[in-house]
Amino acid sequence: MIPLIKAHAYGNDFLYVNERDAREHDRVALARRLCDRHTGVGADGLILFHRTPGGAAMRLLNSDGSHAEVSGNGVRGLAAVLVDVLGFAAADRTVRIDTDAGLKSLELVGRDGSRPVFRAAMGEPTAPGRQTLSVAGEPLEVVTMRVGNPQCVRLESALSEDRLHRIGPALSSHPAFPEGANVEIAAVEAPDLVRILIWERGVGPTLASGTGACAAAVAASMHGGAGRDVRVVSPGGSQRVEWREDGLFLTGWAEVVLRGAWTV
Repeated sequence: MIPLIKAHAYGNDFLYVNERDAREHDRVALARRLCDRHTGVGADGLILFHRTPGGAAMRLLNSDGSHAEVSGNGVRGLAAVLVDVLGFAAADRTVRIDTDAGLKSLELVGRDGSRPVFRAAMGEPTAPGRQTLSVAGEPLEVVTMRVGNPQCVRLESALSEDRLHRIGPALSSHPAFPEGANVEIAAVEAPDLVRILIWERGVGPTLASGTGACAAAVAASMHGGAGRDVRVVSPGGSQRVEWREDGLFLTGWAEVVLRGAWTV
């Protein structure tokens, strides 16, 4: 039996397993089995963690078993697990999560009903810039960067699920991205409102993405006429992204929905 907890942020869902309980298992195979939505518990990714004095350290595997450096929503979900399930209490209301993309600090700023709301310091976007890529015979101008993980944003006037399924997987696996990339199609609807659809590396379409929301906000601010404090709306809901001189800050809720055990 492997104890596990499931949490999500705006429908972007993860399974949380203490790494000591997975020590004797093939982690890639475990991620694929647990995350399968038909024969497993179902999730966009598996997060293995252990407690630290300031919070926790984590390692993320996508639903296909591939490694990911960080997830903004996955980090927030782990903070919710710590606070609402495991009894973590910080005097300064800050939860510190050590990821493969560095330390992320999340401030507990309130509650949305029963769900904790965190403001996460996501760091600076790295090397944001434009390039033109050939996708399915079409030249596409995209904005690329890292937000702890590789991101590719396509700014368009309107969003289309058909368009996402056409260019999302092609961009995600494009030779320009040796590690693969998370892809967002973004439309700027107002200076403070950006709407996105997401194709997550190693997962496919997701209802939300924290790092993807950050990347879309940066691209929209640089090239789409948006401001630097915006609501980024995905199919799962609305998150706030602030791009300040001291980096990106992502605010939103997370919710623990299940505690159980996997029968190996």
